[in-house]
Amino acid sequence: MTDLALGPSWLDPDYLIQTFGLIGILTIVFAESGLLIGFFLPGDSLLFTTGLLVTTGKYLHQPLWLVCLLVVIAAILGDQVGYLFGRKVGPSLFKRPDSRLFKQENVEKAHEFFEKYGPKSLVLARFVPIVRTFTPIIAGVSQMHYRTFVIFNVVGATLWGAGVTLLGASLGKVEFVHAHIESILILIVLISVLPIAIEYLRARRSSAKDDGDGEGGDAGTGGAAGTGTGAAGGGGGRKSRRRGRHAVR
Repeated sequence: MTDLALGPSWLDPDYLIQTFGLIGILTIVFAESGLLIGFFLPGDSLLFTTGLLVTTGKYLHQPLWLVCLLVVIAAILGDQVGYLFGRKVGPSLFKRPDSRLFKQENVEKAHEFFEKYGPKSLVLARFVPIVRTFTPIIAGVSQMHYRTFVIFNVVGATLWGAGVTLLGASLGKVEFVHAHIESILILIVLISVLPIAIEYLRARRSSAKDDGDGEGGDAGTGGAAGTGTGAAGGGGGRKSRRRGRHAVR
């Protein structure tokens, strides 16, 4: 397998799997699913590479069904920890200052995502980097009903954890994938970030539109006021002329 130019070697899925094996995969999935420090980890590309390597028998020699099961369990447990952390920490999370590993905007982004999609955000967020780390925490902060959280947590963990791994395993049998693995993993990263980019552009467009409407509204009000004043002035002038004619008579 080629060396991936996706950043530092410790973020390279191939390097991580070769160095830490299945234990490392499960630890990363667990951390990225609900720990504040796990938002920068390569979840999607890691799971895809895991499935591919299980199929080829390189570095990973466990059966595919066992790997998928353990990944799903790690994802579920990670979300559980994030949820319980959110319930305990509560609103103070939104007052935490920024640091090198923590940005307040990530919490706010996850909160907006959760408010927009409700419980199903736990499923959708699994496929959005950064957001998937903070969403279970926000669910805890929002005091989501625990049974509802568990149901959507299990569904999301299964679709993401097992789904992406099985996708990698399926494509791992294709020769084209082996020949272009670096490009494919970069494409997966770009696709993962795409929802965030779309949401960012949509927010900027909406903000610009609101600003434009506000300025147009002010101008309209000013124009209306000016017209009203002019009309009032014209009316006053006509009344003055009528009084003048009566005075002359």
